[in-house]
Amino acid sequence: MKPFLQAENLSKRWGELMLFEDISFTVFEGAKVALIAKNGAGKSTLLNLLAGKESPDNGIITLTNDVEIGYFEQIPDLNPAHTVIEEIFETDNEKLKTVKAFELAVAKNNQEDIAVISAKMDELNAWAIEVEIKQILSQLKINFLDQKVAELSGGQQKRLALAKVLINQPDLLILDEPTNHLDLEMIEWLEAYLEKTKSTLLMVTHDRYFLDRVCNEIIEMEDNQIYRYLGNYSYFLEKRDERIQMQQATVSKAKNLLRTEIEWMRRMPKARSHKAKYRVDSFQDLKDKASQNLNTNLVEMNVKSARLGKKIVEFEHISKSFPGVNLIEDFSYKFQRFEKVGIVGKNGTGKSTFLNLITGTLTPDSGIIDIGQTIKFGYYRQEGITFDPKEKVIEAVQKIAEYIHFEDGTKMSATQMLTRFLFPPETQYNFIEKLSGGEQRRLYLCTVLMQNPNFLILDEPTNDLDIMTLNVLEEYLKSFAGCVIVVSHDRFFMDKIVDHLFVFEGDGKVTDFPGNYTVYRNKVEEEEQIKARTEAKIKAEAKMEAKVEKPVQQIKKKLSYKEQREFDELEKEIPELERKKTELENLMNAGTLPHDELYEKSLELDKIKTLLDEKEFRWLELSELE
Repeated sequence: MKPFLQAENLSKRWGELMLFEDISFTVFEGAKVALIAKNGAGKSTLLNLLAGKESPDNGIITLTNDVEIGYFEQIPDLNPAHTVIEEIFETDNEKLKTVKAFELAVAKNNQEDIAVISAKMDELNAWAIEVEIKQILSQLKINFLDQKVAELSGGQQKRLALAKVLINQPDLLILDEPTNHLDLEMIEWLEAYLEKTKSTLLMVTHDRYFLDRVCNEIIEMEDNQIYRYLGNYSYFLEKRDERIQMQQATVSKAKNLLRTEIEWMRRMPKARSHKAKYRVDSFQDLKDKASQNLNTNLVEMNVKSARLGKKIVEFEHISKSFPGVNLIEDFSYKFQRFEKVGIVGKNGTGKSTFLNLITGTLTPDSGIIDIGQTIKFGYYRQEGITFDPKEKVIEAVQKIAEYIHFEDGTKMSATQMLTRFLFPPETQYNFIEKLSGGEQRRLYLCTVLMQNPNFLILDEPTNDLDIMTLNVLEEYLKSFAGCVIVVSHDRFFMDKIVDHLFVFEGDGKVTDFPGNYTVYRNKVEEEEQIKARTEAKIKAEAKMEAKVEKPVQQIKKKLSYKEQREFDELEKEIPELERKKTELENLMNAGTLPHDELYEKSLELDKIKTLLDEKEFRWLELSELE
């Protein structure tokens, strides 16, 4: 494998904070690499260095000759004066320039220009890339080509920046949290796109399904060490656990040996010290090993929640619309104690409106929302809160409470609470502006939970949180003594937390689906496959009828011996596959499978459905000849 990018002994400091020091790794051609590290470890800074946006304090970054980098940043670097189409095609690539001219000619319906540019498209063989560009723009819902970049929302700008990077088809794609601000359909499309792309990939993402399905290598950055895992996210989890156990065993062994060595050092006669210099040196090495701090601390969240009464939240025939768009129509539902609901649906179908109705930010056009007297909302908003950047971390928490009370009756000071949320004492007196984006989101989560809510509303809580924090948040939510509503594009997070879904289907329709996101997607895909099979069967029958010029008896031929045997086998195999499919669906819908087994069963179900489609189509072909 040819190395595309090499980082040697990189160091970077931000003010007084050392982000990383003397780290080295290589990205090889064709690899699909994920970078994993805790918030504040400098992931985005490292990507900026590799993309040439910043310079390291020390170290060397080497790119193989002529490797073109495409960099998608968390905060897009776009020209606000450009229109969307101008920004997309801001490139020196001749093919892309020609495609841009063609699209503008089509938009203006200039037939003369269309004819001239079409000839050039033929000459450059640019039609294939034009089709791919349209697919990318369509899938990322970029249909506002004449709009100014400055007029776009934050989410639209992120999707535009992502489209721009993908369209240029660079040799090396560097992506920093590409799934943020994408809906679930877009994420699934991007997942499939990156699986197939020939570009080498280096990305930071917290989306664990995405990691598992796209990446074949993971680089973990922890305590200034780089650990390389040649496998996907599942493999990484297994090997990381093995690594930590080995390190803990090594440290434990070193501590035991150290006790023996300390005793020996104390008893060693000074006159003989020169004869045992090697042992004195090894004593120091042993001391270093034994004092290793295996930083496996995780955020602990067991904050007390206010008592829930019998009445939670009740919706009675709620409707809400805005001019030209019907978002919620005649929706009724009574929340029960401790239930956890996920909300899914395309952008613009009313998900955020629903949350604003619950919290009273909006009022319904008709219907009643009845909220129980004991309900205390904790609302984690997608846009977060605006901290005073000149305020210290400890001051932001003390504004809410000096002491926080827990389920077991104990209490904790604001300083202790922050330490539990992985803000050590030296960080607590830093100004908030010095925190990374992920650390600020963790601080925000801390301020929401410490107010003792019993009804949590989480709007995209996974954005900018590292995987370690997400794991602990998931465990906290599973045992949370209250109700939870989650809007998230993180499928892994949704699968782990929710009992059922509110599916916002558009035009005011909201459906209550009994199951998590994977079960829901499997059902949708099954319905789509049934529809596709039915349409294919109708087309095949229509095609056969159209070909009939003589009586059917005259044009039909007998099956060959081989075809007849195949036909007989298919009649046995299809019912067996149907049985297996039903068995798997019932097992997955039972809600008894652990998460990893549920994922494996979903993959098995996909394979069976694909095989069933093939067998049924072949049976249809042979039955026409029988």
